[in-house]
Amino acid sequence: MDSDVGELQPPDRLLMGPGPSETHPRVLRAFGTPPVGHLDPAFLAVMDDTQALLREAFGTDNQWTIPVSGTGSAAMEAAVGNLVEPGDTALVPGNGYFGDRMAEMVRRAGGDVERLTVPWGEPLDPEELRDACEQHDPDVVGVVHAETSTGVLQPEMRAVTEAAHDHGALVVADCVTSLGGVEFRMDEWGVDVAYSAAQKCLSCPPGASPLSVNADAMEKIRGREEPVRSWYLDLSLLDEYWGEERAYHHTAPINNVYALREALRLVDEEGLEARWERHRRVSAALQEGLWALGLEPVVDEDARLPSLITARLPTGLTPGSVVETMRDEHDVEIATGLGAFAEEAIRVGCMGHGARRGPILETLGALGETLADADVNVEAGAGVAAAVETLRRR
Repeated sequence: MDSDVGELQPPDRLLMGPGPSETHPRVLRAFGTPPVGHLDPAFLAVMDDTQALLREAFGTDNQWTIPVSGTGSAAMEAAVGNLVEPGDTALVPGNGYFGDRMAEMVRRAGGDVERLTVPWGEPLDPEELRDACEQHDPDVVGVVHAETSTGVLQPEMRAVTEAAHDHGALVVADCVTSLGGVEFRMDEWGVDVAYSAAQKCLSCPPGASPLSVNADAMEKIRGREEPVRSWYLDLSLLDEYWGEERAYHHTAPINNVYALREALRLVDEEGLEARWERHRRVSAALQEGLWALGLEPVVDEDARLPSLITARLPTGLTPGSVVETMRDEHDVEIATGLGAFAEEAIRVGCMGHGARRGPILETLGALGETLADADVNVEAGAGVAAAVETLRRR
């Protein structure tokens, strides 16, 4: 039977939204490497390399540091679903979309959810968190280190973990949009479980997602009274594959692990501190360019996430139309806001291989033309000029 399905020819877009981000050519080459078996000694060596590099990226010595087979939401569900058992109470942030998703995963794991309600666009207050721990006595405290829906970076992470630990709770942190691009120090800050994704600051195709679990959290997981509800994401079973035994559990996404290994090699070569500084510097230029085009920041500067900027559009513009024009006429992908900001803001990424001079200038140039064509009173090149001047000063 004849088929109308032709050769795959996706458009060549500049990916400057909340993810996936621009993929480094070396990572794409690694992704295209012919696979071997998931228990082949050659792949077992790749697994060892990937785990060692992941520990460096997380800033941890945790033995249980693995790439979960799946996107960032799979790593999130592995973290929450293993740590929370029926009857547990989890205190979860209410200041963004992914705090809401964490809450839903707690419910599906059989836990009881208590929310720390904070306006969207603002970080958690450690003292308010401490008060909530006193009130609810949680077993687990969730925190979104980098809230992708709002562009909020949670400051004072050490104060957050101390507040939770003082009340006997374990801390699970979402660093999906920060790992490999924004300062994150798992052991130093006292985070018990952290999860991330490959397609954000690591600039890797989605499909193998970082997860790290410390000894205290693994003790709780192994002491559960009933099994984890997900067989596929049960860390006590995954440990048999990613741990010393290397026993079959499932067929790992070989090529995704190849790509993640190469992405982490790039992080290691650049150095974490240098990489964090690059994201800060390039993001500052992007932000100055956005403000020069008449957009306004959603998040205060002291809690603004360098890797993802949420910006209010000039009056009269709808985020959907701006995003569509950027995509269809300029081949640049950005995104609309979510939740409370869906109708007023756009989100522009500055992540990994996209956190460079060229991509941000192209993005600002396209946005300037889009705004000028929509009759906004702005010079189309004002964003590019402001960004160039900021880069020159830094």
